[in-house]
Amino acid sequence: MSTVNINVHHVTRVEGHGNIVLNAKNGKIEKCQFDVVEAPRFFEGFVRGRPYTEINHITSRICGICSVGHSTTSAMATENALGVELTEQATLLRKLLFHGEILDSHILHTYYLVAPDFFGAGSVIPLIGINRPVVERALRMKKLAGDLCAIIAGRHTHPVSLVVGGFSHVPKEQELRDMRKQLVDARPDVEASVELFASLDWPKFERDTEYVSLTKDDEYAFVGGRIKTSDGFEYPVEDYKKVTNEYLVPHSTAKWTKHNRDEYMVGALARFNNNFDQLHPKAKEAAAALGMAPKVTNTFLNSGAQIVEIAHCLEDSIRIIDELLERGIKQEKPAEIKTKDGEGWASCDVPRGILFHHYKYEDGLCQEANCIIPTNQNYGNLNADMEKLAPQIIDQPQDKIRLMLEMLVRAYDPCISCSTHLLDVKFV
Repeated sequence: MSTVNINVHHVTRVEGHGNIVLNAKNGKIEKCQFDVVEAPRFFEGFVRGRPYTEINHITSRICGICSVGHSTTSAMATENALGVELTEQATLLRKLLFHGEILDSHILHTYYLVAPDFFGAGSVIPLIGINRPVVERALRMKKLAGDLCAIIAGRHTHPVSLVVGGFSHVPKEQELRDMRKQLVDARPDVEASVELFASLDWPKFERDTEYVSLTKDDEYAFVGGRIKTSDGFEYPVEDYKKVTNEYLVPHSTAKWTKHNRDEYMVGALARFNNNFDQLHPKAKEAAAALGMAPKVTNTFLNSGAQIVEIAHCLEDSIRIIDELLERGIKQEKPAEIKTKDGEGWASCDVPRGILFHHYKYEDGLCQEANCIIPTNQNYGNLNADMEKLAPQIIDQPQDKIRLMLEMLVRAYDPCISCSTHLLDVKFV
């Protein structure tokens, strides 16, 4: 029987600082948990007293990977509070921008952070020597995604032209035509990505849970919609606290959440399970190649669901550009702000899962703010996965156990820094 002492401090190839602890004696597990040790951040405090024009630019700094997601959700919550309605063109541009965000983040995660484990590499750098074409493909695809964001929002990381009421600048027709060609030319890279990830030996692991995402009747939901869970619940976004039910645990500077069960999962796999019918046909073909059909309960295949979403976002980006070109792109001003008092909420399903922003305004100044991040919603589920996986692998060599647990954490694509909102101050 195994005696195991594992303390991964910190898990690599994730954003932020988190530890894995597994202690077992004579085959009996005594401790198994994921510790979040990242220093807390105070963005909800930063925005208090700031004018509504600044809020989405400040909150985009919550994350350098999901900055478009935070900026979009923040602007939508402010627009909801101030009664602002977007034009159809601005709505389409935000959806197109969001596809660029999803593509960029998913390519980063699947190729740079997950793939090295399957090639026996410690990072993407030695992977160049093992399989250079894979890395070159990743670089091409990631640049394309960043360029898509940049032509719409001025830049990808911390967008500048996405403002309350729409955009301060919109792309020119020729820029959209050039981007469309690049997206079409990228189809072979997406097909090669599906082929690559379909060939991987995914770990065998199953654990059913509640999957939570946004949903819409007429599209695969990323920007706005209703809250849906695989346990049969649906809520309007303003009832987000009925879903999240945040609470504290002593070993985490991030809050945990629970809904119908003791934990739930958000992210690409949750969206895949809840909204499969709205996927583009090419994405459904990718899912079939990966052997995936809802309901998928292997957490490791969250990365597989990201590959499916890459196929979806590429094709839907082409469709949206075609619609914009057919309509005729116009340099329009952001919508007029008619009131500066109100309370509003919004949700987007960012790369790592469902995100909530909630603000109260008086005279155009933010009085209260609440942001609930996807990664902190996943911690309870991650811990439950670890508790189920550990007994299944406890008799393997310790290095193998450690790798499997690290791969499990990485499967969630966690953004740990974004998730920390708790500080316990003890005065002595």
